[in-house]
Amino acid sequence: MAKELIIYFSLSGTTKKAALNLQKKLNADIYQLQAKKTYPSDYDGIVAVAQNEKDKQVHPELKKPLPDLTRYDKVYVGYPTWWSQPPMIIHSLFDQVDFAGKKVVAFATSASTPLTDTLETFSDLAENAGAILFEK
Repeated sequence: MAKELIIYFSLSGTTKKAALNLQKKLNADIYQLQAKKTYPSDYDGIVAVAQNEKDKQVHPELKKPLPDLTRYDKVYVGYPTWWSQPPMIIHSLFDQVDFAGKKVVAFATSASTPLTDTLETFSDLAENAGAILFEK
């Protein structure tokens, strides 16, 4: 059986909850993506930092080394939807990992924006990293 990994980014806990539910269903390994510089804890502070990252195309430095993906055939990448796209830390993930030949599945959390709104950006990231965007 192919080994699967869930990589997720979450600030409010919503995407973490989704990732943990997915982990239970798949019995997959899990990894929380974190920025080296901690995001503010208040909503307005988070929005200001995230907006700056987006506007200036800042790919935040990651807090800890990423897992070795050679052990995995499929990687699920979860994130909150910010301005109808993945947060810039997801760009950092794709900058640093060789996804060549890996099946990648996106999942996102949002109060109002569907996953499909984020897929153009996510697909570009995955394609540029050599991944195969997997929809199931």
